[in-house]
Amino acid sequence: MASSRIRWSVTWAASAALLAALAAWLYLDNRALRARLAEVSRAPGAASETTAAAAVTTGAPTPDARSPRRGLLALGEALSRVTRRPEPAPATPPEGRMERRSRRSAEVAALLGRAADESEEDYRARVVPILSGVLERPRERVLEMRREAEAQAGVSPEQSAKVDAALGAAYDELLAYTDAAIEAGQLSPYQRNVAGMLEYAGGLGGILGGAEAKIGTILAPEQAQAMYDAGFEWGEFLGVSAPWERLKPPPPAPAP
Repeated sequence: MASSRIRWSVTWAASAALLAALAAWLYLDNRALRARLAEVSRAPGAASETTAAAAVTTGAPTPDARSPRRGLLALGEALSRVTRRPEPAPATPPEGRMERRSRRSAEVAALLGRAADESEEDYRARVVPILSGVLERPRERVLEMRREAEAQAGVSPEQSAKVDAALGAAYDELLAYTDAAIEAGQLSPYQRNVAGMLEYAGGLGGILGGAEAKIGTILAPEQAQAMYDAGFEWGEFLGVSAPWERLKPPPPAPAP
């Protein structure tokens, strides 16, 4: 709002200055014409006043009249450039949904794909820090949620340690399953494979179910229910806290 008032004030001041300059120019131009008319009228053998006025009107301006007129015209042109609104930039068409989807697919391929001359070590050095950085805050959040839920459910340190061991076995199974899916092309950074992703998701359900069944042999039913009522989900914890940094790099991008 303040910036709009400032722009309006500047435009108004520039317009007022332009009007004042044009008024001064008209005044000087009129005075110069009157002076020229008087000179013609006083000249020997001068014609009538009407004839002299016509001669002045159709004749070239005198040097005295030309100089202020030229300066004021230049001033008016400069002020008009200040107050003139800039030409609007050509509108670019908005990005469509399909175009946005294609762009994001290309970005995923560039980020998670592997170049033909990129070794596994180079790939890990490039991608693992990004993955760890993305998962750092979510991992802290689900770990704190687990601690609060276990405290409310009365889970002992011994039980919590046994749960960690069960989760370790589930992590190994999850990573082996994901490596196989990447190698088979079910999960690929280079193309969209909806059928492969759905098939992969179905296998994840089986791994999660096995992990929860193992945890159910460690926690009492009322403890498991108390953790659930506290808002904690083992599936969320498993998906975020899994050591995804240990995944094998994908194969290089296929030739087009």
